Formats: sequence, structure tokens, C-alpha cells
Amino acid sequence: MTPRASALFAHQLIVVTGKGGVGKTTVATALAVAAARRGLRTIVAEVAARDDVSRTLGGEHAARDREVELAFGVHHISIEPEEAMHEYLVDQLPSRTLAAVLVESRTFTYLVAATPGMRELLTIGKVWELAQEQRRRRGDRPYDVVILDAPATGHGIATLTAPHTFAKAARVGRIARQASTIDALVTDPRRTAVVAVARPEEMPVNETLQLRGALEDQVGLPLTLAVVNRVTPGRFTAAEVRTLAGCAQGPAVRAVLRSQQRSRAQRAQVARLRRGLACPVVSLRDLFYPALDSDSIAALAGELERVL
Repeated sequence: MTPRASALFAHQLIVVTGKGGVGKTTVATALAVAAARRGLRTIVAEVAARDDVSRTLGGEHAARDREVELAFGVHHISIEPEEAMHEYLVDQLPSRTLAAVLVESRTFTYLVAATPGMRELLTIGKVWELAQEQRRRRGDRPYDVVILDAPATGHGIATLTAPHTFAKAARVGRIARQASTIDALVTDPRRTAVVAVARPEEMPVNETLQLRGALEDQVGLPLTLAVVNRVTPGRFTAAEVRTLAGCAQGPAVRAVLRSQQRSRAQRAQVARLRRGLACPVVSLRDLFYPALDSDSIAALAGELERVL
């Protein structure tokens, strides 16, 4: 594996994105477990009050904007933009009372909601805060690695470009300075890595190939790693498949042949992804677990640990 893949956990921020339904949260959680096993203080940040990570790792129901420790020492937070806005206002304004007045103002809330990109800026702003040595709230400890379970590809790119957009629009003042500071982290390939997750199918592979160009053009970041999730392993050689094809076509033989055909088609998609990307591409076997839990995530983390 190339040095860029092995140095993944040297980044402060790891953004995991990809087409919806490919297993982004699964991969983000497995990466977090792998990082925590290396002794790194690690947190996974989900957006829009989701709590898939905490439920998978056996944690309590997610509380908005609260950091909790789950299995394997992995921490988790579910970021709600409104809560992130309140924290930002408390940090920026001279009094908590004034911040509370603004947050409770319906007009102000509507204005924030109607501002294009504001929710994305508040979300990535909270992620940036998690990655800082000096946290906003007294007593909050810093993290070695922050893993963002980002929205699906298009919205994920919008989240990463929001700081630059606001810094350019505001030009001067606190918002401009804060957005520029966040943008400096997000666009620095030494501190921020982007991991694309795909399934070994044509459309997810196409979207991952498009992501590479969008990421470079709009954010100025290279794709650090691609993870192909739920790859069907090939269990037989070509000669064995030919022998099976010549046997009586009972249900078991037909099932084996279909599995081999699926595996061959998936390998072709993985090969296409490798040809189209300049970064390492890692395959995760389909472990055929009936439901994701801490055991299945630990197994996937083990798969990743062998190549990272």
C-alpha cells in the first residue's frame, strides 16, 4: 500500500463521502475503530441529528451536540446545525443573553435557514472546532482524529466549499475571518483527507470517479482513499467454475455460478475504479452479517487495519 494510504490517520480530519446507500456510515465507523485501536483519541461526527454510529456501537440514543464515548473507545457526536449556531453565537457575541435572544428569534432563525450554505457552514464549523487543540468549551478535550460521516457526494462537496464561499462573500469581519480559518483546515491535504466509499456497481463507481474531479476543482483536495464496500469474494478458480458448469444444474450449483458471475462483474468495476483514480483503492469483503453491530464493525475494522 502506498504511503498516502498508510498515513491516513496522520490527518486531523477525515471526510467520508460517497453515493447514498453505499455504506458511508459503516466505513466511517470502521475507520474510527481502527484509529482508536491505534491509541488515537477519535470521534465520528454525524450530521442532521443522525445517530447510526451510536446505535451500531451499542451507545445510548444520540443527544444533540453532545460527545459520548462508545465501544472500542470511539467517541460520537450528532451535529444539529441549530445547536452549532447557538454555540457559535455564544462564542462570538459579548453575552450569552444576546446569543439566546437571537437563537429564540423566529426572524433570525428564518434568515439563517434561508441563507444558502449556512447549514453547511455551521456543520463544518463544528467539525473544525472538534479538531482544535483549544476547544471552545472549558473541559472539552481535543481529538487526534475527527471523522466526518459527510452527506452524500453532492451535499458533501457543498459542506466542504461552504467556508470558502462565505469567506469570499463576507470579505471582512468575524464571519470572514472564521470562515477563512475553517477553510484553511478543510483545504489543506496535510490535515484533511477525503475517503470515498462505493459499492462495486456501475453507478456508484461512476459517481466516485466524478467525485475525484469535483473535489480537485471545487475544494482543491485530492482523493486520499477509495473504499469499495460489500465485495463478493470469488471462491472458485476458472477451472472449477467450468467443472461446475458441466454438472447437473441443481439449485446449489446455480447459486454458486450466480455468485461467481456477480464476483466477476464486481471485480471488473473495482478494476475500473483503480484505473480512474490516482489514490489507493481498498476492497471490503461482504461479511454477510444480518445486521450491523459492534462485532461486524470490528471485523470490518480488522479488514481495514491490514491495508492502512
